[in-house]
Amino acid sequence: MRPVLRAEGLRHRRGGFALEVGSLEVHPGEVLAVLGPSGSGKTTLLRLLADLLPPEEGRVEGGFRVYLPQSPPLLRRSVLENAAFGLRLHGVPKGEAHRRAKAMLERVGLGPRAHQAAHTLSGGEAVRLALARTLLVDPEVLLLDEPTASLDPSHVARVEDLLREAAREGRGVVLATHDLFQARRLAGRVLFLLQGQVVELADAPSFFQRPKDPRSRAFLEGRLF
Repeated sequence: MRPVLRAEGLRHRRGGFALEVGSLEVHPGEVLAVLGPSGSGKTTLLRLLADLLPPEEGRVEGGFRVYLPQSPPLLRRSVLENAAFGLRLHGVPKGEAHRRAKAMLERVGLGPRAHQAAHTLSGGEAVRLALARTLLVDPEVLLLDEPTASLDPSHVARVEDLLREAAREGRGVVLATHDLFQARRLAGRVLFLLQGQVVELADAPSFFQRPKDPRSRAFLEGRLF
């Protein structure tokens, strides 16, 4: 199957920190979890994959990608206008953009909030709105940085359902998370980063049950921060 995203020979330095990724592919319908302690390079990797940071070496190729930071910015407009914003930027007429946005808001459980000011939403609702806005522009790859951090369990479950649905639709999903249980629930493969280096890239069951590298095992057992 042809990958929707491919990275080769990536290297990016920031001060004394260097991120290096030799080879990485993401395929349609795949959820790839990026794990690692704080400061291991997860956000830097996502930003490189999204073409928001230029690599010093290497290249990234693939389809239309959208990056969602941990706290996605919302416009000081209505929920509906926020959802339709990406479509409007792509030249979709206002009426059609609002029609499609309303349907997507129903799908993510925000239909009744359509005319509410976006800044009044709860954290979980804001994340769902950001996902709705992203899905409406039909990306081939979603790059998400801790999308459920600090959300209550009911909101986490709803966001995870949206990510599963995005993968079922054939999108590639790259998810940076500190939540090992979330990675177990969602991921088909796991990329484990430590100090900017890829320690292990494996299918999720193998990584969680039989990690090959002792550093991976130490991380899973809570002995590596």
